[in-house]
Amino acid sequence: MTRAPVRVRFAPAPTGYLHIGGARTALFNWLFARQQGGELKLRIEDTDAERSKRELIEIIYRALEWLGIDWDGEPVHQSDRAELYREATEKLLASGHAYWCSCTPEEVKARAEARGGKPGYDGHCRDRGLGPGSRHVVRFRTPDEGTTAFDDVIRGHISFENHDLEDFVIVRSNGVPMFLVANAVDDAEMGITHVIRGEDLINVTPKVLLLRQALGIGEVPVFAHLPLIVNERRQKLSKRRDDVSVGDYIERGYLPEAMANYLATLGWGPPDGVEIRPMVEIIELFDLASVNKASAFFDLKKLDHFNGEYIRALTTTEFVNRSTHWVTGGRAAWPAERFDASVFERLAPEVQTRVTKLDEVPSYVAFAFVDTPPFDEDSWQKAMAKNPEQAAAMLDAVIGAYADLPWEAEALMAAIADHGSRLGLPKKQWQAPVRVALTGRTVGLPLGLILEVLGRDETLRRLRAARDRL
Repeated sequence: MTRAPVRVRFAPAPTGYLHIGGARTALFNWLFARQQGGELKLRIEDTDAERSKRELIEIIYRALEWLGIDWDGEPVHQSDRAELYREATEKLLASGHAYWCSCTPEEVKARAEARGGKPGYDGHCRDRGLGPGSRHVVRFRTPDEGTTAFDDVIRGHISFENHDLEDFVIVRSNGVPMFLVANAVDDAEMGITHVIRGEDLINVTPKVLLLRQALGIGEVPVFAHLPLIVNERRQKLSKRRDDVSVGDYIERGYLPEAMANYLATLGWGPPDGVEIRPMVEIIELFDLASVNKASAFFDLKKLDHFNGEYIRALTTTEFVNRSTHWVTGGRAAWPAERFDASVFERLAPEVQTRVTKLDEVPSYVAFAFVDTPPFDEDSWQKAMAKNPEQAAAMLDAVIGAYADLPWEAEALMAAIADHGSRLGLPKKQWQAPVRVALTGRTVGLPLGLILEVLGRDETLRRLRAARDRL
């Protein structure tokens, strides 16, 4: 029998952010679909009314678009499909595969504690013949015997004993269907051929399979459960202790192509070992069966390396355009009217070689757009206060020399070297007092470039201010 063309889906719930794990799942679905010449469908799991807010859904769209993940057709909203889920529930009730239950969570817990052993629901309402009620839920009646099994592309054969599966809720007491029944119905109705999702959902797979079987849904999709993403302590990424929102990384200046490339390496790697490469090549090489089932470590240092490489691969014009968000629009530490695009463009090539994230750009160029350079206590102590007599002598000499020198980097830097040598200072101390006087920091862009950009008058003003402070 010929299987239908590949069709996968990404089905996030609008929680107000797109989780890094969800982004990796979306990417792997997209990679597989594109590599197979298939389709990626986007389905929003918004049966919960609180999650139907448009602004929450837009966050998902924006994050996926930022990553370069597109989808086929219009997004499907589960909040628009309530009638399908109601019909499925009625069918399950009529066939005896589901029943109404009046047990509260507290009652379920109390009975479990009283009997000891395995916690969970005990089938109390299976044969009570209850109907709808104000606090009643609908539960699926799991088989008492046999097994429910499936073959996972990544993890091999997985089997569950049916007697270990409790009668799970498929409709809440407020009438809202659980995602299990919604997924079973939607995957069949949408013609999904492959379900690619996180390993934390392995335990719900037998429930979905039982629902499909009870609803008379035929061919079972191919399942592939991706490894969890963990932090440096090998703990699952958590919003409580980790930066897990894609939005956080957007605001910190990661490039979308770098993030997408890095996410592609979380659980999979190209056969030739070359990890940083164009997405078109990743699509061509991607192999779902080669995904590792071991947990994937989200290594921020490695992500920074990827991002730095992508930043340095930009043209200068691209780098300037990508950096605009961080140096204009009220986000920078200087008044908007002081920003000079031509000055920034002059500094950009040197900045580009030094940053790993775009939110680092302002710290390198702030000296050019403020009246007074930022004060860094550690830098001042190191370059000035530690040897104030030497620093003062160096500043005095440079102030005198800069009064009438040609304002060119080569001549200006030669004067620093000349006077530093005459004063008998170690070579590494020649530039430090001048640099801190002009920028507030001991590290940064080439000092000759800084001098040229500031100009004679502003340079002398800052040098004299620093000398006075000494």
